[in-house]
Formats: sequence, structure tokens, C-alpha cells
Amino acid sequence: MSELIVPSRIYAVKTTGGQEKSVASFVGSRAQLKGKSIYAILVLEHQKGYVFFEAPNAQAVDDAIVGFKHVKSKIPGNIMFEDIQKFLVAKVSAQEFSPDDTVEVVAGPFKGMRAKITRIEKNDATFILLDAPYQMPVTTDINSLRLIERAKAKA
Repeated sequence: MSELIVPSRIYAVKTTGGQEKSVASFVGSRAQLKGKSIYAILVLEHQKGYVFFEAPNAQAVDDAIVGFKHVKSKIPGNIMFEDIQKFLVAKVSAQEFSPDDTVEVVAGPFKGMRAKITRIEKNDATFILLDAPYQMPVTTDINSLRLIERAKAKA
């Protein structure tokens, strides 16, 4: 006897900001206990206030989220995988940066400032802010940086 394969869809649920992981954990536990058909739960760092659920239909998601205080609403309709695929990229590796590269800080208290990398260790980079009135070395996660210009080769 062959199994009936039910196509799945992705649904977005609006949550209280900063509570995405607790909503995902709670709803995942509830769905597992009640035997609801939630196949996957996705929390994206770049999408604050939203949790994505993969399920066969909207009713399964509605049943799983009902009554939880941090859930605001379910977004009508379903989400196309192509819309969230751009957020599912591999993280930047330390090999892409080298000392003396010019970068832009994209996260943290120095967001938007330009800097020059002085040292790279594993997943951390130490840099000096170019926009600051004095030189202050700062160490941060390498994923918080975006390459602007490669270092010139020394002759």
C-alpha cells in the first residue's frame, strides 16, 4: 500500500518582538504533544517578530498557535520558499577577510561605520574604526562585517 504524500506549505506567524524562539519552542512542543502536522519551524535572525511554520494546511498552524500570549496573528496566505530562501545563506567565513581590508560594520554599536581589519582569529576580527577621532581596537564576530575594499598588494 502506498502512502499519500501531502504537499506542505510555509505559513508566517506574527509574534511579539524578541519572543520568536520561545514561540517556536512552545508551539513545537505543543504540536508534538497533540500530534499536529507541523513539519518544520523556522526563526530567522533578519526577520524580527515572525516565525515560519511548514505544515500541510493553515488549520494545523492555527491549532498549534492558539492561546499563546506572544503570538499576535497568522499572516493570511502562504509564503513561497523563494521569498525566504535568500535568508538561508551560509555565514561569512574568516577566509574571505584579510588584514588591512576595509570593511563596514553591519551590526552592533558601531553599525554603519567603516573600519580597517588589523587581525583575524577564528570567527573574530579586530579592527580600527576609520570614522572615530582616535584609534580604538575593537573585536567582534566576523559575521558583523561587510567587505568594502580589499587590501592593496604590497610590492
